Amino acid sequence: MQINIIRSDIKQSLAGLRETLSVLDDQRLNTVPFSGSWTAGQTVQHIILSGMGFVQMINGPVEATLRKPDEMAEQIKTIFLDFTIKMKSPDFVVPLDDFYTKEGLVNTLNELELSVEQASQLPDLSLTCLAFKLPVLGNLTRYEALCFIAYHTRRHLHQLQKIREKLAGQETPLYAK
Repeated sequence: MQINIIRSDIKQSLAGLRETLSVLDDQRLNTVPFSGSWTAGQTVQHIILSGMGFVQMINGPVEATLRKPDEMAEQIKTIFLDFTIKMKSPDFVVPLDDFYTKEGLVNTLNELELSVEQASQLPDLSLTCLAFKLPVLGNLTRYEALCFIAYHTRRHLHQLQKIREKLAGQETPLYAK
């Protein structure tokens, strides 16, 4: 298990999110960049909802793991870093069609980063989380859940950067509300 690499990856991705947000005003943050897309604000809110859910899972009930604790890490990485496939989010992490502020999102990203850092410091990351079973993957270990946060965040950072690029060339914004 390469926990220091995963911690670093999460920190870099969250820093990238904050940097990408820094160039968007609240108007652009809530602008639909193209048909069928979330706004930048909704994309960041999705990352927050998912990340906080995984932190709760990591801190929830666990049991001894009867397999290699990082067995699914590479599969998680492969799934999320394949930018050619489109995924559908489960309803419970679909962001509201709301007006998001840069300040509010950045503050919540900071809280998420602190929560993930604390979860990554738990004494035994090899334990299997029991609070939630993912489709296809099943129950993840604490370490694999941190990998999920890292690669999921990186995937959406890539998406957010594409949204920012689209908004930079858009003269007439399409508002989410």
